[in-house]
Amino acid sequence: MTSYPMHTVNTAPAEAKTPLAVLRDTFGFVPAGAALMANSPALLNSFFSAFGHFRGGGTFSPAERQVLLLSNAVANASEWATAFHTLEALADGVAPDVVEAIRRRERPGDPRLAALSGLTTAFVEKRGHLDETDVKAFTAAGFSDGRLFEVVTGVAISAMTNYTANVARPPLEPAVEPHAWTAGPVAGG
Repeated sequence: MTSYPMHTVNTAPAEAKTPLAVLRDTFGFVPAGAALMANSPALLNSFFSAFGHFRGGGTFSPAERQVLLLSNAVANASEWATAFHTLEALADGVAPDVVEAIRRRERPGDPRLAALSGLTTAFVEKRGHLDETDVKAFTAAGFSDGRLFEVVTGVAISAMTNYTANVARPPLEPAVEPHAWTAGPVAGG
């Protein structure tokens, strides 16, 4: 359990109240990652803005977006984010077998989703230093070069929530608890 303050709309600094209210109204609760990020309004507002552009102006479908975000959470060994994005992926129509494959650190059977998950994981594991094989697998699955850069947005916003959750280790919300996940040993750590 975290020792860091987990803010509500009422307890958050003034600059963090609006994003928390929007998230609460969207999910029916303030996600723990956001409740923690509210300790730094700069972090929460940066995340909120970037995610708004990623979701509202991005070209990935809701299911593709969740495959990307869940793959990031697993690659970052973020237990809270993996559980949260499992809930969201299933709600956005990602097939349960795809979700379970990603949670096991495997590629989904669907070639397009496997390419998206693989590229996302490569970004995290290689710290952005992709090789030609990574890029070719992604574009061969029908994704454009421009969408490769859209993956950067997903990786960046995931880093904000994943790292926050990894530092603070928040409890899972009741809606997220059924999707609990354990990272196991983390490479390099």
